[in-house]
Amino acid sequence: MTVIAAALVGLSATAAPAVPVAAAHTVAKAQVRATVQDAAAETATSAVATGPIVALGDSYTAGDLIPLDLTAKPLGCTRSTKAYPVLVASALKSPLVDAACGGAGVQYMTGAQQTNLGTNPPQLNALASGDSVVMLTLSGDDLGFWSTLDTCMELSVTDLFGSPCERHFTSGGTDQLAARVIAETEKFTAVLAAIRARAPRARVLVVGYPDLFPQRGGCWPAVPITNGDIAYLRSTELLLNSMLAGDARAAGATFVDTYTPTIGHDFCQSASVKDVEGLVPTSLAYPFHPNARGQAVMAAAVLAAIRG
Repeated sequence: MTVIAAALVGLSATAAPAVPVAAAHTVAKAQVRATVQDAAAETATSAVATGPIVALGDSYTAGDLIPLDLTAKPLGCTRSTKAYPVLVASALKSPLVDAACGGAGVQYMTGAQQTNLGTNPPQLNALASGDSVVMLTLSGDDLGFWSTLDTCMELSVTDLFGSPCERHFTSGGTDQLAARVIAETEKFTAVLAAIRARAPRARVLVVGYPDLFPQRGGCWPAVPITNGDIAYLRSTELLLNSMLAGDARAAGATFVDTYTPTIGHDFCQSASVKDVEGLVPTSLAYPFHPNARGQAVMAAAVLAAIRG
């Protein structure tokens, strides 16, 4: 049984002062400006909310169990009622078409995905010409997210003060994880082009991954990855987000940075601080995935991008 699988087994068991006249004019002007700005923001919001919002992507879009949306089909996609697409659609008072599915990679944008509880149709089938916004977080599963973390945890016991996982993935002189990110670029670009073809009037938002790894050190054995490998994995995540941002810009889409607002809220932090859970979650969420607070932070970043 892998380290992650073992953790999942354990989880399943658990009044205003007077103002001078001159100042009053200044205040009045400021109030007028604020009113105009608020009206503009409201207009911008209503403009993007005239058609459905569509959510595509992997478990970071779906939400994964925080809690499970029992009305979503198929249940095997583990969509959540507190995932960022749900929060964004609710804030914009717009209908949501949620096609995201845990474990989804690029291939499931055009192909059906079999889950333990039903089949998710090709995600791009959810798009229509009248859609107003398309949001997606995608590529982590293409890079072997789960197997990479599992490998790093298992190798940690072989060299507690070194970087055994980095050695493993860079043996032979090539950084295999970096190579996977580079190889993903062409595939992700094709996905963005397909979205644009099917939803030509939609604003497309590529939502990046939040900060999983601490900026310094680690938290072995709670998350059994050495400090050296934490740094290596953090650099890989930054490379992935950079790739997503570059592809988004090239395709005329908007990249939403969720990494910066979650710095200091990684899986090594206390239960009251972290936005991403560790190996053994301390709140209702999947291991190494955003909890409800993390999804709310991601939703806030998306809304800021839409309203900005």
